[in-house]
Amino acid sequence: MTGTAPIRFSPSLETIDPDETEVVAGLNEAFDTILQRTAEDYGHAVRSVHAKSHGILKGTMEVHDGLPPELAQGLFAKPGRYTAFLRMSTNAGDILPDTISLPRGLAIKIVGVEGERLAGAHGVSQDFVMVNGPVFQAKTADKFLKNLKLLAKTTDRMEGTKVVMSSVLRGVNTALEAVGLSSSAVQSLGGAPNVDPLGETYFSVTPFRYGDHVAKFRVKPVSPDLTRRTGTIIDTSASEDAIRETVQAEMRDTQAVWEFQVQLCRDLEAQPIEDPTVEWKEEDAPFLTVATLAAAPQDSWSPEQVQKVNEEMRFSVWTGLAAHQPLGNINRARREPYEHSAGFRARFNGCPILEPQG
Repeated sequence: MTGTAPIRFSPSLETIDPDETEVVAGLNEAFDTILQRTAEDYGHAVRSVHAKSHGILKGTMEVHDGLPPELAQGLFAKPGRYTAFLRMSTNAGDILPDTISLPRGLAIKIVGVEGERLAGAHGVSQDFVMVNGPVFQAKTADKFLKNLKLLAKTTDRMEGTKVVMSSVLRGVNTALEAVGLSSSAVQSLGGAPNVDPLGETYFSVTPFRYGDHVAKFRVKPVSPDLTRRTGTIIDTSASEDAIRETVQAEMRDTQAVWEFQVQLCRDLEAQPIEDPTVEWKEEDAPFLTVATLAAAPQDSWSPEQVQKVNEEMRFSVWTGLAAHQPLGNINRARREPYEHSAGFRARFNGCPILEPQG
């Protein structure tokens, strides 16, 4: 299978559901519930998902030279070195104590990327939004909306109960994993292990255009300072912000290096476009390294970077090049809610959302 030629991109690869507009309206409504409730409580608007940040890093992306034609596409068409901002987070829409364990997120903004932009994508950045698991929790946006409504109902409700629920769900997920199963739905509601985000591998989960082809993305830790933290559980009993404090302490002397990898679609049945709950198996579609991400030792919670990145930036899969157009129902449904959430934050906080200009 690995010798199979990659699928050529075509707009016909996507299947548009007739109810997508109504589902997006429902997503905006659910996000509004989360945004308004948290903003009223905090006196400050936060993101509707991945509200809590554990670390902000400034680094570089270096696109490798000599890539074969099928990999030399879009941002990766030619070698280059770019400034990169990385935001590590947890996926809830309210800022919870770290004892409530949830999946990790990694948002990346690559600055100074030239080329034809996606419609409405301002600036010169290419964003990648990832989580520490290879599949999405719902097949379609309408199913995700059902989960989101549940999260909206529990936003800022019975925090102590959430801690208990998280502990119970961790036990459920551990039991599933013991028999070779894992539930992304359980993890999304608070059953993920409290792992160190610096040691995690992150996945785009959904597919994207990759120039002439179609791909998913992965960021894999490779430097010893990162790989020795893979799977390490953080003790969150001492502080509500234990993960942030751990990352900040570790990054004082950590040389962080990740490989940025591409997984080309080679079989539309084995690697479907419209179902992100299906894992694209690596033996069928291997991950291939196209760039290196690096961050030198730094203060991962410096006031300047927190203001610049956490408050004044947004991350969206729809910010970037036309050559990396998001594909599939889930990605299409992300476009308007991402803008909706960022617009709410900007208005409530009186702080415009800015795209770095190079």
